[in-house]
Amino acid sequence: MGKSLQKILLVLVILAALGLVAISLPPVRDRLTWHLDQWRTRIVYFLRPPEKEIFVPQAEVATAVQATMAQFTPSLDPTETSTSTPDVPEDTPTPTFTPTPLPESVKLEGVRYIDQHYGWNNCGPANLAMALTYWGWNGKAQDTSAYLKPFEQDKNVMPYEMVNYVEEKTDLAATLRYGGTLKLLKNLLANHYPVLIEIGTFRIRETLTGKYSWMGHYQVLTGYDDASQEFILQDSYFPDGKDYHLVYETLLPEWRSFDFVFLVIYPKDREQAVLSLLGDYADATTADRIAYQTASDEIYKLSGTDLFFAWFNRGSSLVRLQDYNGAAQAFDEAYRLMAELSEDKRPYRITWYQTSPYFAYFYTGRYQDVIKLANSILDPLELTQKPYLEESYYWRGQAKYALGDVAGGIEDVKKSLEYHPGFQPALDLLNQWGVNP
Repeated sequence: MGKSLQKILLVLVILAALGLVAISLPPVRDRLTWHLDQWRTRIVYFLRPPEKEIFVPQAEVATAVQATMAQFTPSLDPTETSTSTPDVPEDTPTPTFTPTPLPESVKLEGVRYIDQHYGWNNCGPANLAMALTYWGWNGKAQDTSAYLKPFEQDKNVMPYEMVNYVEEKTDLAATLRYGGTLKLLKNLLANHYPVLIEIGTFRIRETLTGKYSWMGHYQVLTGYDDASQEFILQDSYFPDGKDYHLVYETLLPEWRSFDFVFLVIYPKDREQAVLSLLGDYADATTADRIAYQTASDEIYKLSGTDLFFAWFNRGSSLVRLQDYNGAAQAFDEAYRLMAELSEDKRPYRITWYQTSPYFAYFYTGRYQDVIKLANSILDPLELTQKPYLEESYYWRGQAKYALGDVAGGIEDVKKSLEYHPGFQPALDLLNQWGVNP
């Protein structure tokens, strides 16, 4: 072997050694791992696009849907689960608000803008932090993240988790309701209360695929302008998200994706003032009945993806009213409609963010549908090694356990605790089963 070749081999050995040393360094290793994960996910999404994973309920739905469409109102006592969609009294409230005329425009100051790009998927924590700053909260988004997402890559934060944070970690109060209207949002803003809402949008491009696909997203509303027909909001995602303007006709269908949910934060001594502004929405059950009525009315007015959401919202409202049979029928129709949508219009992530179908199917004894729905969500994510949806594991575990697969049920519920340490429903369930977490 010539000396030149020996030198070349020596250099290669040294470079290889240096490469191994570099890879062993945490910053380099983490960055390399991130890139490998990104490529793995791209390959999986190319070979098995998640929008193709459609959940088809096992139950026959045509007759059930025809029966439920003839009725539009929930029962007087929502604690009782009926075998069909229940009736509501004729005086079901129409939303009412303060009679004071609303100003043509409002712009609230005092919200400290925070973007969500300080970590992975921090839309929820960033927006909650922004809403809190209006009331003098001096914390950081990392504070809300630590509570809301103890597992950093958790894919979603639920609205009720935000309420829990406000109540447990601040001296403020929070009210969460569904079935809101644009007029209600304006009323709250005009009375100096920012509003946190959750929407679903096709306006965000996926980093991995470059596609525009439906995603859930939080926003903090801080004003409106009737002349331009726009809301002023703080959007944590977009580069120009501070005082972002969004027209009413865009926000309304996007807000429909989450059953017109809204969260108001306020000092505890202002509770009565807020409840007065909310009108009929002051009572949570009445608000849920209004949401149900809205969804039921929209079923006959909408088409395409909007019609899917109207049926989905009908089911979600009935779950909150504890009519699980009526809810299951509504979700059957919603998923049937989703299968008919073109792939680019399918909100396939819906169950990442809203878990009402699990309640409906589980509490009507349709355990196989619970498992089938969870599998349609988790299987593609498990291929990418990122199935970070604790709720889906929790519900699949319950269904497995109910069907006699005790070991499988326990395994799934424990998995939910990996992706959300301290997840109280999972801890309670394991305790009920006599299992050590």
